[in-house]
Amino acid sequence: MNRIDAMHIFVRVAEMASFTRAADSLGLPKASASMAVQQLEGQLGTQLLRRTTRHVQMTQDGERFYERCKSLLADMDELAAMFQHAPQSLRGRLRVDMNSRIARHQVIPQLPQFIRQHPHIEVELSCTDRRVDVVGEGFDCVVRVGTLEDSSLVARPLGRLRVINCASPAYLEENGTPRELSDLANHKLIHYVSTLGQRPPGFEYMDGSVCRYIPMSSVFTVNSIDAYEAGCLAGLGIIQAPRAGIWQAIENGSLVEVLPQYRAEPMTVSLLYAQRRNVSARVQVFMDWLADVMAPYLDVS
Repeated sequence: MNRIDAMHIFVRVAEMASFTRAADSLGLPKASASMAVQQLEGQLGTQLLRRTTRHVQMTQDGERFYERCKSLLADMDELAAMFQHAPQSLRGRLRVDMNSRIARHQVIPQLPQFIRQHPHIEVELSCTDRRVDVVGEGFDCVVRVGTLEDSSLVARPLGRLRVINCASPAYLEENGTPRELSDLANHKLIHYVSTLGQRPPGFEYMDGSVCRYIPMSSVFTVNSIDAYEAGCLAGLGIIQAPRAGIWQAIENGSLVEVLPQYRAEPMTVSLLYAQRRNVSARVQVFMDWLADVMAPYLDVS
């Protein structure tokens, strides 16, 4: 059995956590599936699967090899179909990361349209507030909001998100509505940090072309976008958030914009992907689709 076939078998066993079920799904004897994986482990010089009488589980090396296998096999499927120009010819896995708010409100509602156009593409969507390792974790592309760190990744700017200040009606009834920056001395700001324990800079606003901060007290600090909005809805303080993610709460009155004349700098939205000479067709098509989906919610840079 060649190595590519063995990789297909390994991936199926890893996903189904069973040699028996994987072999049945591939129409192979269980012994053939087991032998293929053993030969693959021998060629690689490492154990990929940990076998017990009840379970099959990937080792740490197995997890790393699985991610690379998925990408490689998807590329090979795409290579085989490179001269077929119909959208249905695109196939393989797409692993994407973005924050939960963008995924929930902008991307997922439109995703069925993309799947109908490309039924053989499998989308794996990660929604996390942490910065994923694009290359190490096998992501094809990620959506990043805010200032980009120096890296070897390719950045495709999509636009900018307008940031507004808002609070709940209950909070404003209890604490009053701030009209000027000096009023913030009597208010609470919900702090958002990427890692708990960090010192947040405070209330951000643009003074002409200069970004300035006013330190503010807080009773609530979060490292989650969902918790950030939930805390504001609960009346725990003022937040500064992209309008695209909270416009429904503004529209229905659950949140109220305050200090519209003192807004933070708009947040840059970018697509990041690994440096490659030729980006695969399925990744390019998805990134173009994603840019179109997000365009109505963004200001042009």
